[in-house]
Amino acid sequence: MTTLATILWGLNLLCVTVGHLSLKAAATGAPSARSLDRWTAMLKDVWVWIGVAAFVAEFLLWLAFLSLVPLSLAVLVGSIDTLAVSVGGRIIFGEALTLRRSFSIILIAIGVALVGWG
Repeated sequence: MTTLATILWGLNLLCVTVGHLSLKAAATGAPSARSLDRWTAMLKDVWVWIGVAAFVAEFLLWLAFLSLVPLSLAVLVGSIDTLAVSVGGRIIFGEALTLRRSFSIILIAIGVALVGWG
């Protein structure tokens, strides 16, 4: 990949990770009631809007990235977001990373490295 493609890929990864983690923060901070109040509270939460903005930016970065690399390569290296979101979920929300899940994430990272720079 070119330097520009690598930069776009990194920014895309950052945005998609921030998007997922922000929406998770909004969802876990909302009242537990399963009513319209829960959805209203989430829509007022700044984390929802940070997540939306991150996903809009991710969409635009993805389009730019796709203009530089073949789709098959883009989709494969794009799968590294699984690693970033999983690690972020562990660090920020204390979510479990089982041995099986950790091993799978490592395999994804190795695959991305082989495809992206092999």
